[in-house]
Amino acid sequence: MSGTIAKSDRLTCAPSRAARELQLKRGEFDLAVNLGLVRTVPDPGGGGPRVARAEIDRLRAEDRFPDALRERVATAGTHEGAEIMGVTPTRFTSLARFGLLVPVRFYLNRYRTVVWLYPAEELRQFAAEKSNARLLTGRMPEEVRDGMRAKLDRRPRNWRGRHIGFLLRQAGDDPWAHAAAVACLLDPADVVDVVEDPHERDRLNRCRPRLPAHGAPGSPAAERAQELMTASEPDEVAWFRADLAHTMETARRQHPAPRPSPEPALRQEDRPALPDHAPSHGLLGWLRRRSRWPTG
Repeated sequence: MSGTIAKSDRLTCAPSRAARELQLKRGEFDLAVNLGLVRTVPDPGGGGPRVARAEIDRLRAEDRFPDALRERVATAGTHEGAEIMGVTPTRFTSLARFGLLVPVRFYLNRYRTVVWLYPAEELRQFAAEKSNARLLTGRMPEEVRDGMRAKLDRRPRNWRGRHIGFLLRQAGDDPWAHAAAVACLLDPADVVDVVEDPHERDRLNRCRPRLPAHGAPGSPAAERAQELMTASEPDEVAWFRADLAHTMETARRQHPAPRPSPEPALRQEDRPALPDHAPSHGLLGWLRRRSRWPTG
């Protein structure tokens, strides 16, 4: 086993080392992995994902390295994104709330206001698409204005839709990892309703991927972030529940959840005898006292 791990260390490297060799900040590297720009491989030693040396060599050999790779993982908030697209921040926000621009990340600022971030490259592509010209200038289409009047905001749902794609890519063909990825974006009550067996839920928890952290556990910021990361719209919840139920059927069939071995029953001769001086209560005590009564 140690030889296998040593060989793996030569052929692959940890994410932190890969980020340095690709000249990316760790957040940029993680986003590159999520977007599928950097391919990872499982660690044969049971750790987290690793990056093959060949993958690093491939990326380093690309034109304009590392600038081109950094551009592909660059993100923009509302004001910077509006500048990229050549629109006002108000119009940018309307397009994002309507669901036409899909955030890739979010964070809560010191006022606990949600700040959404978008891939800068996608914003440039959106602005360059001729069919989107009517969205960038002039009067906003009626359907978008109707959505704004109704206070429609699809940004949280779009983030969840994008993030489940990241998680399922990492899960690969493992049905338990797939089910855990879906479960982590559902309300716990929904998970309990779909997966009634506590042993199966325990296994799901062990496979559960880590969601982005926002503030200390239990803090208002963490609670607000958890709301954003939890499916909330009825049709969305129904889709997640159906996917979880379907994947759990595959997981049960291929790799049933382990269960504790039942305690062996004690044989009559192995049961401890009750001492004569032990207190006698109830029916058992009455029978013992009766057995000592004189007969005849």
